[in-house]
This record gives sequence, structure tokens and C-alpha cells, in this order.
Amino acid sequence: MGIVPLERALQLAADVDLDLVEVAPMARPPVCKLMDFGKFKYESALKARESRRNQQQTVIKEMKLRPKIDPHDYETKKGHVVRFLKAGDKVKVTIMFRGREQSRPELGFRLLRRLSEEISELGFVEASPKQDGRNMIMVLAPHRATKVAAAAAVEASRPAGREPREGEAAPAAETADSTAE
Repeated sequence: MGIVPLERALQLAADVDLDLVEVAPMARPPVCKLMDFGKFKYESALKARESRRNQQQTVIKEMKLRPKIDPHDYETKKGHVVRFLKAGDKVKVTIMFRGREQSRPELGFRLLRRLSEEISELGFVEASPKQDGRNMIMVLAPHRATKVAAAAAVEASRPAGREPREGEAAPAAETADSTAE
């Protein structure tokens, strides 16, 4: 409609039984639209909910080790870390020190460095090893390609039709069949 005085815009909105909604307040002059404000709020809430649903949740898994871990136990724990990274999750690796082990933090550094080198094709070190009281912590994150592949695998495994949640009504077609009997 172009640039219209405020009184005229309010009169136009009242004539067609709509609301005058300011869309871009920072623009010069401010941009307004004639619309049903309740419908606008509902649609914007739907869009926000849809965008939240499409966001990927960051999951951090934790793996705890000891500095004098047995080689077979280490391989088992490494296998878990590999599985988590392939699934697209971050992994927080914690080495717990007890007693005299606390005086030898280099054992923990060596173990974490070895683990990060062995899984380097799947992930990278997001937070380098650092001592935190009795524990030493390092965070591993999957590479981008691994994350995208994991998300695609999750989408492919979902069924086409969504099952009703507990307490939800069944779809209309199923309800009609069950009442006809």
C-alpha cells in the first residue's frame, strides 16, 4: 500500500476486521501488515516448534578409564568410544587416578594421546587433556562427515507413519473401524 499515516492504517485494519501488525520495527519507516494477529502468533509458534524438532541434539557420552588399564579392557573401552563416535555423539574420556597414581599424571596423558591417535579417522580432540582434581578429562568429537552419516542412518531407520504416543488418540481411520464392530 505504500507509506500510509498511522491513523489511516488503523482505519484500514478496522474496515477489513484485521489487526495492524508491526513486522519490521527497525526499518525506516517501520513496516506493518494487515493480518489476523492470533493466526500469526499460532503460525510463528508452529515454525519455532518445527525448527526445534529439526535441530540435532548434542549428546555427550562418557567413558571412564584407569591409568593402569589392562590391554584387553582398553580395547573394549576403545570399541565403545568408536561406536559412540560413529553414532555422531561426543565422548568425554575420564581417567580416574587413585592414591599414588595421582603423582604420575603423565600416564594419563600418554593413555589419552594413544586413544586420540587410534581414533583419529573417526573423530578429533575437541578439548585437550587436562587435570581436574583426581581425574583427567579429554573430549572427543566426531568429524562432520561421520555426524551427517549418523543422522541419515537415524532418519532411515524411522518408520514412515508415526505411532500414537501413550494417551494420544489413534488416527481417525482406525477409530472408525473399531467403532463399526
